Amino acid sequence: MNAPDLDEAFDRFWQDLLFEAEASAEPQAAAFFRLYSKLAAENGDCIDLTYTPARNERRGSFQVDGFALERDRGDLYLAVSDFRSGRDLETLNAAQIDALFERVRRFCELAVQPAFINAVDETSPSFQAAWPIYDGRSQIKRIRVIAFSNARLSTRRKPEMTGEVLGVPFVCSVLDFARYANILNTKGGVEPIEIDVTAINGAPLPCLPAHSIDGEHTSYLVAVPGTFLAEIYGLYGAKLLEQNVRTFLQARTKVNAGIIRTLETAPEMFFAYNNGLTATAAGITTSSLPGGGLGIASIDNLQIVNGGQTTASILYASDSHRKDRKADLSRVFVQMKLSVVNLDRLEEVVPLISRYANTQNKISEADFFSSHPIHLVLERFSRHLPAPPRAGALSGSKWFYERARGQYRDRLAYGTQTERKRFELEYPADQLIEKTDLAKFEFTFDCRPHIVSRLAQKCFLDYAEKAGKVWEVSEAHFNEYWFKSVIAKAIVFKSLDRLVARAEWYKQDRGYKLQIVTYSIAWLVHHLQARGQELNLDTIWQQQELPAEIADALGQIAPQVAEIIKDAPPAMKNVGEYCKQQACWAAVAASEFVFDDRLDGLLVDHDEAEISRKAAVAARKVDKDIDFDHVLVVMLADTQPFLSFARSRRLLTPKSDAALKRLTRGDIHLPASERNALKYMVQKMAQAGFELPQPTPHQPAAQ
Repeated sequence: MNAPDLDEAFDRFWQDLLFEAEASAEPQAAAFFRLYSKLAAENGDCIDLTYTPARNERRGSFQVDGFALERDRGDLYLAVSDFRSGRDLETLNAAQIDALFERVRRFCELAVQPAFINAVDETSPSFQAAWPIYDGRSQIKRIRVIAFSNARLSTRRKPEMTGEVLGVPFVCSVLDFARYANILNTKGGVEPIEIDVTAINGAPLPCLPAHSIDGEHTSYLVAVPGTFLAEIYGLYGAKLLEQNVRTFLQARTKVNAGIIRTLETAPEMFFAYNNGLTATAAGITTSSLPGGGLGIASIDNLQIVNGGQTTASILYASDSHRKDRKADLSRVFVQMKLSVVNLDRLEEVVPLISRYANTQNKISEADFFSSHPIHLVLERFSRHLPAPPRAGALSGSKWFYERARGQYRDRLAYGTQTERKRFELEYPADQLIEKTDLAKFEFTFDCRPHIVSRLAQKCFLDYAEKAGKVWEVSEAHFNEYWFKSVIAKAIVFKSLDRLVARAEWYKQDRGYKLQIVTYSIAWLVHHLQARGQELNLDTIWQQQELPAEIADALGQIAPQVAEIIKDAPPAMKNVGEYCKQQACWAAVAASEFVFDDRLDGLLVDHDEAEISRKAAVAARKVDKDIDFDHVLVVMLADTQPFLSFARSRRLLTPKSDAALKRLTRGDIHLPASERNALKYMVQKMAQAGFELPQPTPHQPAAQ
């Protein structure tokens, strides 16, 4: 990205930051951490981090702004912020970065000292960041530190291991503003990794060209040294893994004992025993080997789509600090099928390769939920269904559901200034809902705040499992009534989030806002369920704001909930970890909180609400056929866009092709078999991203 583009991106960053700070009522430094940590987790640089701004500016200064510990795999993630309040893009040099990493290093060394742990307040950020290190030191096998900065690095810096801390590898990486902006603008949403194979391996990797299809992709077979795999995974971690595989491993973090055993006892047989890896790349550089044959010298955008467990286990087995038996990786080779995919089709093809490569493994359809049709349903409603006007407003706006990261930003950047202003009026920034927000809102009202407290990615995966099962039973559950209820839940959650952030009791002891909000709403929902009642979500949808009576009730409940969750048992000193436990929800659910119960006009009987939900499902089943009839009428006018897309995705069957030919001739009366084939093709097209024409909401389709 050139300098003018970077300056423009920096201006947009400040707009995003100021909006985030205003919407969350948090300091700019907290909003900065939220923006950067979210992007870093999506990019694979880290997992979801807990914000803990722990710092000391006196002698022996230290700093850690966020942490996450994967106990089973032994990865400790630490983040350190370099937030600069100036509106001009500044430069970040190597000495400043090294100073930041040194502050983290000192914190790690202090965190394992009983004198330090005993001296800091258990509710302070310093304790909350230090306790997992102190308590989990024996399980930490690698420390991964990432520096967040809204300055620009003078020289690009790749991840590097900078010695050891606490006897384990200390791997450092930097997310400066140039990287931040590039990731936001990267097609597919993930920053490509460029691996210099020759530099890391000492020589190109011998390979065998295996298959090629019309220039779309070429496959190679490679015997990859275990040392090479361990080296690149040690540096890049889960960022090497395709997103579905990464999410899978984050949720199920245990290393594979069988793989470890083979590496330790029969490393020379690993190639024969192990199923190997499936990987993709956007491009490779090859060179001739001295003894003849072809070698891979570099790989552009390497992603492991199957075999993430194998890769992680190889690194674990080789860690030099292990007190038990250490594997000799010099005798280990892993078979790899590498598909080099055309850059234009990378975003489409890689998830499909991942899905099919994992059909015989434990990765379920839920792990591929990011591309589930549920998101297309939500996107459709959000684009076509206006919300009722708020009190005093002349017209209603719409809620924007972001099915893929960057959709809102891209639409906002498109067109003239007048068009952008019109878009902002139609879709205000505070009415943006992301995929992980959906899981958060739904699980909060499902009385699973402990799942929400596990943070975005793990909460999303758990919701995927639940929603995927509902979809399999009946797609009609995801209807207009459901969409409106999701928006109403979003209004409740976002409103309480702002209310808590502005409350004096919270400002005096900041922290755990997410947990306080989700637990408070869940408690009220649970309390009402015991009375056979629910919040009237339809009323909230109609008003497009949280009624004062509900806001007052939740505002009184929240500080009481905060006291309960912060009173963690002695064995669970970290509040954030305690909130992830079923036991925490049990303690909150069993509590009696005092609040002004003036909600009667804003409640609905559970049985009455259930009748409405069932009626909406029945109506949606009818609507689906009407929707398809509308698509048929559009096809009748022009079949070419449908035909071209279906051919490009290889979705055309003989019967659907015959149906399209009938429509081209003006014949809309299709035999049942051709109609069903065409309907199935259209559904698959929608899942592949084709934007289907939609009838106007509340209006019948053309007949």
